[in-house]
Amino acid sequence: MVAHPHPLFGGTLDNKVAQTIARAFVNQSMIVLRPNFRGVGKSEADHDHGHGEVEDLWAAWRWLIEQHPNIGGHRWVGGFSFGGVMATHLAHEWPSHPVAQGQPSLDRVILVGLGIADDRRPAAPLTAAARLIHGEEDEVVSLKSVLDWAAPQQHPILVMPKASHFFHGQLPFLRDCITRCLRD
Repeated sequence: MVAHPHPLFGGTLDNKVAQTIARAFVNQSMIVLRPNFRGVGKSEADHDHGHGEVEDLWAAWRWLIEQHPNIGGHRWVGGFSFGGVMATHLAHEWPSHPVAQGQPSLDRVILVGLGIADDRRPAAPLTAAARLIHGEEDEVVSLKSVLDWAAPQQHPILVMPKASHFFHGQLPFLRDCITRCLRD
């Protein structure tokens, strides 16, 4: 599952970073779903400031399980910016959420350019499955703010040198970094 950036700022399932995360998953022979959040594209309902969007991810997981009831293998979730924050909530709820019952645990949670901000729904605490990738020159969410957020949780961050929030000109390198995070 891959969650896209903030819908009120143009985020959709077609975002190039969300697509890069999905390609890295596909390259590992995974079935990947990139749903639009509510109110985006042909999705129903309106933006719900990070609450209904987590439910959107659960609905997508439920659909995926129904379509592939006997699929084994890994369970991964990835998210970019706002989608990364939504992914933290899905990962945090995974052990007790009804949709996840009977499913393997999440192997990896890939958070790219994690969209932490004071005026939005905060990210949930990180799980051991989480891997953070952040651009050194992120102009939307400063590296320092993500480091400050991750420090009390003693969680490392893979920093991509010279990368901006949207990883302009660095998508192949980002895909390689995601692949490394999936394999560790």
